Amino acid sequence: MTSDPSAPTPTLRSDGLDPRLPASLIDLHIHVGGAVAPHILYSIAMQQGFKLPAKTYWEFVELVTIRPGTTKSLDEYLKVMHEWTEKIQSSPYAIERAVYEIIGKEYRSSRVEQIELRFNPMKRNLHGERDLDHIIHAGLRGMDVAVLEYGVKACLLFCLAREWSYELNEIILEKAIKYQSRGVLGIDLAGPESSNLELRGKDAARYEKLFARARAAGLKTTVHTGETSHTSGEGVIATLRHLKPHRIGHGIRAAYNEEALDMLADSGVVMELCPSSNLATKAVKDLAEFGFVLSKFRERKIPWTINTDGPYLLDTSLAKECVMLLDANIITPTELAHSFQVAKKASFIPT
Repeated sequence: MTSDPSAPTPTLRSDGLDPRLPASLIDLHIHVGGAVAPHILYSIAMQQGFKLPAKTYWEFVELVTIRPGTTKSLDEYLKVMHEWTEKIQSSPYAIERAVYEIIGKEYRSSRVEQIELRFNPMKRNLHGERDLDHIIHAGLRGMDVAVLEYGVKACLLFCLAREWSYELNEIILEKAIKYQSRGVLGIDLAGPESSNLELRGKDAARYEKLFARARAAGLKTTVHTGETSHTSGEGVIATLRHLKPHRIGHGIRAAYNEEALDMLADSGVVMELCPSSNLATKAVKDLAEFGFVLSKFRERKIPWTINTDGPYLLDTSLAKECVMLLDANIITPTELAHSFQVAKKASFIPT
């Protein structure tokens, strides 16, 4: 599981990337709130007159970046997004620029030629002070311009929030359906799962009708589940049973539950794995444990993909995520190439 320090360093490609990487990459799980470069966020904050707790730009960088070992849980990880990055992105101008900059940066840094960006538009309207449709239109404009300039494929996914009421989440679904023809191709259910086993099951059941309605409208679906160390696949089981998603975000704790592994193998649901994110939130204690999780999925032939979750929040990129796993001998170049074939087939963007 450890890299060989005596091994020769691969010669970089003409685009500066590791030759073991496929020619182009696909990111299916990336949050707008964790993917905007600090200097862009800082510029947006200054232009909008935000009063920041950071006195200098460099203090601001530390404020919106999670270094290895600085967070102890998913709650601490999400706190950075909710308190700062999402707030700074809360205007039509801010979300348009954020989406545009993310797509360009991911293409330039990692040759990401297909990307699905997700965010909760209602967390960008300052509790109703901003018009929700203006926020959505701005995000779509940013996406359209970036797609035109870089020749990539992209779409938006809207995140429902576990901590919110059914009624608020229903509004988000309605907006996703309304803008489906413009490039909003799916919904997600995000937010921490309850530490109470019974509540986790009820949590999934609560959204069963919304997810059925989304599928009936032609939207694709994905769900955050199994990404905290206090769970052991029960959330994955409830998600598969009640929500029937096309993909699952993270889901790594399913590796510790035989029933969850059986259900995943039977369903063919694709796993959106985010290595650095799981390390930062302590969902796994180290890369060796992540390798164990991957080995369980490999044994059951459960399809998986590699993604970033929040590249700037985690100080990473999709290329870095892949190289990290290759260098640790957790995956082979052949497996990596196959994972992006899986990603292309599982993408919500029509081929």
